[in-house]
Amino acid sequence: MEPKNHQQSYDRPIEIADKIFWVGFHEKLSNLHCNPYLMVEGDHAVVIDAGSRPDFAVVMMKILQTGIAPEQILALIYHHVDPDLCGSLSNMVDICNNPELIVLSEPNNNMFISYYIEQEKRALLRSIDDHGLVFNFGERTLRFFKTPYAHNAGSFVTYDTRTKTLFSSDLFGSLSRQWELFVELEDACYVCEDYDRCIKRKKYCPLPDIFEFHKKVMPSEKALRHAMDVIKKLDIEMIAPQHGSIFNKKKDIDFIIKKLGSLQGVGIDAF
Repeated sequence: MEPKNHQQSYDRPIEIADKIFWVGFHEKLSNLHCNPYLMVEGDHAVVIDAGSRPDFAVVMMKILQTGIAPEQILALIYHHVDPDLCGSLSNMVDICNNPELIVLSEPNNNMFISYYIEQEKRALLRSIDDHGLVFNFGERTLRFFKTPYAHNAGSFVTYDTRTKTLFSSDLFGSLSRQWELFVELEDACYVCEDYDRCIKRKKYCPLPDIFEFHKKVMPSEKALRHAMDVIKKLDIEMIAPQHGSIFNKKKDIDFIIKKLGSLQGVGIDAF
């Protein structure tokens, strides 16, 4: 499926797949772009990696612009424990005001995520294990796949079976010196031997920033390779990371999975 509103301003939510919306914002002063996502099914919705506390107002405004009210949100999914995606958790819980609301993550994460919210609201925390690594709402099914130590012990990814979209958290992310919501590679990228010297003479190539991000953020080659081994078995049409840009070209997806699976000098392995 072609992403809707590909050329639309980043001032509004952008529908990247069927009823899946990017609700982040273009941070012009930073290379670290955070991408929260909203998934809508009928009268209900799920928010994935809702963002930091300073981002809360922008993210919630864009959720409202999709036509979803906070009380329609059934679940908040958090792929790991960092404040750039969990910082607004208390704000989200308070504004949703839905008695059916759950906060869903991996057990290793929940121990730390609990510190983002008041003690009396920690009962909202649920484990993806207790859900059988599956979450159904309406006719949409989300499947969870664990990617431990990529980069937290409790890291996992979420796969939407309808659109074949993978919400990959920090995996496939980037500290993008030049940022666009969608990124597409050229055929020359697949055979290039020096990404710092583009054979097409383009001023910017996104690949060095992607590789450098994984070398700094992921703890080891083994952890990153295991994550790619898990992910390459899935039928993926779109990768939607929490940082960086979205991949929606099948050939690009296969290529970047292979490159990251063989990346050297990752984390402790650089020493």
